[in-house]
Amino acid sequence: MSLTIQQRIDRLNVRVLELGFWREREKVAIDGWTFNGEPIALGADWPRREGVVHFAAKAEVPPSWPLEETRLILDLGGESLVTLKGEAGQKSYGHDPYHQEYPVTERHFSIETDSVARLPFGEPVPEPRLVAARLARIEPSVHRLRLLLKQVAEVARLLGEHEVVPHLVGAAERSFAALDWPSATSDYVARMGDYTQQRSIWQLPALKSNPDGLRQDHRASVAAAHDALVAELRALKARFPQQGKLGITGHAHIDLAWLWPYDETRRKARRTFHTALRLMEQFPSFVFNQSTAAYYAQIEEDDPALFADIAAAVQKGQWETIGGMWVEPDTNMPTGESFVRQILYGQRYFQHQFGVRHRVCWLPDCFGFSPALPQLLRQGGMDSFFTIKVNWSETNRFPHDLFFWEGLDGSRVIAHTFDNPLHGYNGSTEPAAIIPTWKNFRRKDIHDESLLAVGYGDGGGGTTPEMLERQAQLADFPAVPALSPVRVEDFYARIHDNVPAEKIPVWSGEIYLELHRATLTTQSHTKRLHRHAERALITAETVASLAALLGGPLPDSLEPAWRKVLKNEFHDILPGSGIREIYEDAERELGEALATGREAQKAGLAAVAAQLPKGGSAEVLVAVNPDLHARPIRCEIDGAPFAPEGTVPALGIAVLDRAGLAPAEGLAVSKASLENRFVRAVLNGDGTLASLYDKRAGREALAGRGNQLWAYAMDKPRNWDAWDIEDDYAANGQELTAVEAIEVVETGPHRVAVRIVRRFRDSTITQTLRLWANSPRLEIRTDLDWHDRRVLLRTLTPVAVRSDYATFECAFGAVSRSTRDNTSWESAQYEVPAHRFADLSEPGFGVAILNDAKYGHSVKGNVLGLSLVRAPIYPDPLADEGEQSFTYALLPHAGSWYEGGVREEALDLNQPVLALAATGLLPGSHQPLAIEGIAAGLGGLKRAEEGGGLVLRVYEPAGARGSLTIKPATGWRLGETVNILEEPVSRADGPDLKPFEVRSWMLRKG
Repeated sequence: MSLTIQQRIDRLNVRVLELGFWREREKVAIDGWTFNGEPIALGADWPRREGVVHFAAKAEVPPSWPLEETRLILDLGGESLVTLKGEAGQKSYGHDPYHQEYPVTERHFSIETDSVARLPFGEPVPEPRLVAARLARIEPSVHRLRLLLKQVAEVARLLGEHEVVPHLVGAAERSFAALDWPSATSDYVARMGDYTQQRSIWQLPALKSNPDGLRQDHRASVAAAHDALVAELRALKARFPQQGKLGITGHAHIDLAWLWPYDETRRKARRTFHTALRLMEQFPSFVFNQSTAAYYAQIEEDDPALFADIAAAVQKGQWETIGGMWVEPDTNMPTGESFVRQILYGQRYFQHQFGVRHRVCWLPDCFGFSPALPQLLRQGGMDSFFTIKVNWSETNRFPHDLFFWEGLDGSRVIAHTFDNPLHGYNGSTEPAAIIPTWKNFRRKDIHDESLLAVGYGDGGGGTTPEMLERQAQLADFPAVPALSPVRVEDFYARIHDNVPAEKIPVWSGEIYLELHRATLTTQSHTKRLHRHAERALITAETVASLAALLGGPLPDSLEPAWRKVLKNEFHDILPGSGIREIYEDAERELGEALATGREAQKAGLAAVAAQLPKGGSAEVLVAVNPDLHARPIRCEIDGAPFAPEGTVPALGIAVLDRAGLAPAEGLAVSKASLENRFVRAVLNGDGTLASLYDKRAGREALAGRGNQLWAYAMDKPRNWDAWDIEDDYAANGQELTAVEAIEVVETGPHRVAVRIVRRFRDSTITQTLRLWANSPRLEIRTDLDWHDRRVLLRTLTPVAVRSDYATFECAFGAVSRSTRDNTSWESAQYEVPAHRFADLSEPGFGVAILNDAKYGHSVKGNVLGLSLVRAPIYPDPLADEGEQSFTYALLPHAGSWYEGGVREEALDLNQPVLALAATGLLPGSHQPLAIEGIAAGLGGLKRAEEGGGLVLRVYEPAGARGSLTIKPATGWRLGETVNILEEPVSRADGPDLKPFEVRSWMLRKG
């Protein structure tokens, strides 16, 4: 009878399983455990399941056991930090389902743990028990042979029709045939008692409690079989050389918060990092990478000794800090200045603490990538980029895995992604990972090496000893990729050095993920707090810097508050994909950062006022404009709207006699309309807009009822409840046409408003349409009291504009996207990111939708869409439950979005002019920093990190180019051009500001 290759592989797998039951030569149970100081028996349930608990015991290795063959084996019932203490000192290890066996270095030692009744992905252990605790003397030869034979069977299966496969199977069969194996009934049956098929027997016979292991002659046959198999593998390797190369980097993707709260992340980090350090002791060639400056900062606080050990490993080259950012942030929603601070504070931390600066941006798990990033990475010292998330797109396959990623301004970074079907960036060195990862690498024609990160992750844990043992064994195998430990920066350096640039394909613009679109909307209250905290800090720095330019002291650093904002930009916090507990933390921390920013704004306003010319007794209004374009005065004073005639110069101050301030004329309101000198809005009886007429252009802006509210009860994705919006969500939509009340609530003279109240099932939507006396935008202040699950609420407005492309603001710029569905790439973009506006314009006219807290947009055909709230049930069953407020607005305008002032109005909606009532100041206008020339956006105006002075950062927002003149106040001068790390840089000749360029200067006294 002749078996097929697959049948022979199946037979090998069964025989490999048998070897495992002889791996433990002897074992001794560890008794005498305590749980929080009270006795607990092996096998007993935990007396308490919540919070951190502590196990303790003492262990003694039998005198006849060699320590190098001794292992501590634990199953404590949850994740733990295990510390072994002996006379020579102590060592700590992480404990989870994948890390339960530990080397022993002393004969007498104590065991102490910090344990939680949770699994790596935050799942509660329903009945946690002290499952196992024993010392085991292993059979090293059996351990090696079992793993080697297992890998032979795995490789043979994966290589399929490759001609080496029969040789591999034959070599393994000869190895088994050479074994001299025990067969004594009582010992054999007892050792096989845990075999699956044996456990299914109706009634097993009584099993010997401590069955005999191998005799010395058995061990000799195992060792000989192993050596003979290795020799055959090496001979086959000479005949069938290894194919391809994979650089192996140890990794433990630790989500800063996701399915567990941040306090648990702090414990996960300690567990994972101790494990990595112990592996470095066992495997000197092992290299482990870890991003995220925030983790190292928290380890400095939580475990200084661990931090010192990490620093030592960094110096040895085994531990690679990576990424150059404070955290691994979402990259769709943060403003450009937030990206700058991620890199600035991240790189500075790594430089100060470890003496390293990173070249590789490490973002394996983010949900799409802003086109602003390449330029900022280059300015932050990073010329390389890594992710694998592009492989998650569901509709279209991303065309490259080794490419130049080109940003808005033309800056390029080398990007690489690997396609590992076995858990992605949480990879392994087993053949099921390495063989397809190499096979899937598409640019073998230009480079001979790809990357593979190995280690359990998301919930941390990291690399296991078996992964490194597999890697060592596979060095002798034929026809598989060659594996070598690698520092990620060295891997990228080889690409830069060895691959001609002209052979590398280019992807230009955003990298849109065709999945996880709902992360632009879920947990919208957190998103609003984040938006407002970002802006509050930027504005606070700007105002304090203006005071310094007028003669006041240099502003204080707001880095502690920025760190809170940056932390909560993590890619499972800001996107809304975490549990309730992390949003309680996030909203508290973002609220603190927001309060810090607003208090700093007040102090900055007072500092500005203190530097202004004194005189007169009139009550004045001090208005400060924190941006680069002149602004109308549009703000609230003591809770009342205020919109007089006049403007405040860019980055300037206007001191105005309040007695002489009059509102703009032409403001009118009724239940059916709102009107000023710019626009007239007419309401239908259902609360929608019947008309939005632009008086300046003399044309209607709408092509149907505006501000339709739609509730979609089909917001029920296949997977990833908080993450996804399915393409058929609109199949079951209900427009909210029933109105409970329409009433006029503001009658001027500075602003008018009409309030509309609607209900949807158990939720209430209150919208206040507002029109300022001096603004062309129609604001829609929305107050939700939301109490429905798995419903998506959106606003839709058809406009009288036709264009194939719409414009969406992104970090430090804007992107154009198709309004059509001609291709699969276009139709996949049915929900897309934008910051403060999305605009649809045709030659001469356009309409924009602005917002102060939203990110999920659509512009298909002529319909402007904005997602307002969703209500998933996983992983937070109460996401977006309750009250929240935000504002969006409709803005008709002449010309393109750039010509029509859309960005300026969006900024004003998000950050009004700051105002302070005062007396004893002379009316007048002041401009401590005059910037003239091409229209530019302000990135930031802040205190320099080193050496005193200020840093000014501007950006070109639309793809134009032109000159720029900067004139600081008397006593200050314009210094050198710097990068975002605030280091001097040279710049090629050309216009002062190029398309989408981000440029920074030092401002110095003198």
